[in-house]
This record gives sequence, structure tokens and C-alpha cells, in this order.
Amino acid sequence: MKPAADATSGMIGHDASTELASNRTAMSFDRTALSSDRTLMSVVRTSLSLIAFGFTIFQFFHKVSDTYIRGGLPPLAPRRFGLALIVLGVIMLSFGILNHWNEAQARRARRRRLFDEGLIHHAESIGPNSAMIVAILLLLVGIAAIFRVGFSVGPF
Repeated sequence: MKPAADATSGMIGHDASTELASNRTAMSFDRTALSSDRTLMSVVRTSLSLIAFGFTIFQFFHKVSDTYIRGGLPPLAPRRFGLALIVLGVIMLSFGILNHWNEAQARRARRRRLFDEGLIHHAESIGPNSAMIVAILLLLVGIAAIFRVGFSVGPF
């Protein structure tokens, strides 16, 4: 016959209050990770607006200037303004991705130290992050828009 399992065998410090503190600490790391993802998604949303607005301004004024405005606009005005917005969006997105990456690395290192000291049960799992994937894809789209507007290269 097997002896009954000790109720405190999986606990940190074999004390309920220590176990609860460990769980609160682990959950605070999870909340911090989610907060960092929300911040990155805000950067993505703002960058998307800048990139899309810049590209739209370029296309709109490029078409309207030739057709409806007498004498047209200065030839490079729509291109410069649109390109400035797109570049601003790409720069902002690049800094957002870099900030998110650095924050995630620091958070994982802190959590790893706590795990190594036996203060929490699990180190942070590393897997695909949908916010980061979307940010990188938007960065590629922004770079393509820079080439399209700045150098008139691309399928549009």
C-alpha cells in the first residue's frame, strides 16, 4: 500500500502563504507580459495609421493633381508628405518592436532568476507572439510602401 501523498509536496516552502505569494508573483509576470503586448499593439495601430495615411495621401493627390487641379501641385509635394508619414510610421514601429523585444528579454531573465532560486514554479514559456508577428509583417509592408512611394517601385 502506498503512503498518502503529502498535501504540501508540490508547494514552495511547504507553506500556504509562501505558495500564494509565489502564485501572485507568477501572475504578475503574466500581467506584465500582456501589458507589453497591448503596448506593442498600440504602436502597431498607430504605425498602421501613419503608413496607410501616408500611402493614401500620395496616391490621392498624385491622381487628383493631374486631373482636377489647374497647374497641379508641386510635382514632389504629395510624394514628400506621404513618404514622411510612412517613414515616421516605420520608425515608430521599429522602436516599438525593439522596446518590446528588450522588455521581454529582461522580464524573462527576471523570471528565470526567480525560478532558479525556487521562488516560482515555472520559467516563462517562449512561443510565437501574435502581436510581434503582426508588427513584423506591418514593418515589411511599411518598407515596401517606402520603396513604392519613394522610388516608384512595386505592383501598385
